Amino acid sequence: MGTAQHTSRQHLVSQVLLAEFTAPEPKGGSQQLLPFDLHHPGRVHKRMHPRQCGWFENFVAVDSASVEALWGDVERRVPAAIAAVHAGTPFANPRHAATLRDLIVLHFVRSRHYRDMHTASFERARTRLVAKVTRKYPERLRLEALRETGLHLSGPASLGAFAELLIERSSVMHDHESGKFFRTNIEDTFHKMRELASMRRLEVTMPESGQFLIGDNPALTLSVEGGRTIYGMAFGDAQTLVLPIGPRHLLSLGREDVTLTVSQSFVDRLNTVQIQAAHRYVYMHPESGLKPFVEHAAQLRLAGG
Repeated sequence: MGTAQHTSRQHLVSQVLLAEFTAPEPKGGSQQLLPFDLHHPGRVHKRMHPRQCGWFENFVAVDSASVEALWGDVERRVPAAIAAVHAGTPFANPRHAATLRDLIVLHFVRSRHYRDMHTASFERARTRLVAKVTRKYPERLRLEALRETGLHLSGPASLGAFAELLIERSSVMHDHESGKFFRTNIEDTFHKMRELASMRRLEVTMPESGQFLIGDNPALTLSVEGGRTIYGMAFGDAQTLVLPIGPRHLLSLGREDVTLTVSQSFVDRLNTVQIQAAHRYVYMHPESGLKPFVEHAAQLRLAGG
């Protein structure tokens, strides 16, 4: 029996979403969008096909076929759901609203931001485990160290170092380093968040003027506090979770199924958050007129403003 193949170039931003930000080449031909490199705002930014954008090498480093199948199950349903949004009927079919909520969750967990949170959480757990083992089982550590090395360990520093060595050799650490633990974690988290999101309603936001752009960390937890829009908190601590799905539409989780229209200033705030949260790139419609706005925001980002 053959084994499923590993996919190394994995799109973190669905091509079906990136396609919404495209326009035909000036001389005809394929649909292209405009990527903007936030690390080099002064360089010439050229139009690209969606398949060239929004990907990451070996995001899931092992057994990626299972998660690719999971993502594919959602993404196959997206074109019909987005068509309903364009038609102004996103809530006419409950399946479309469910698909769009799944799409938001998919982009939240399939992101560099989530992977960074996963890594930081694992490191905190490992540090706590070393401290716990050293505190609760010092004699066992001394005996095992004497058996393995012939050394008599005494102080907490040497016991902690030996406890860390034992943990480094564990199967959990092996699964973490190979990427297997992240793969199972991201699948489990997707299913849990999908269940939580199913209890929320869907908001479809459109701009009175201007356009949305999309970053390479596009699904963001948001809260508005004291007139400030902050992002990146845990899902349970956020007021909403948002995802741009085209220049004229942005999705968010809320208390009721509703279509909203927002001002240009609010669009600018949401676009600024996309820029701030992005790892390196944002993508926009080539004729959006957003390039000067993004260039200014990128300069502020580089300056730490």
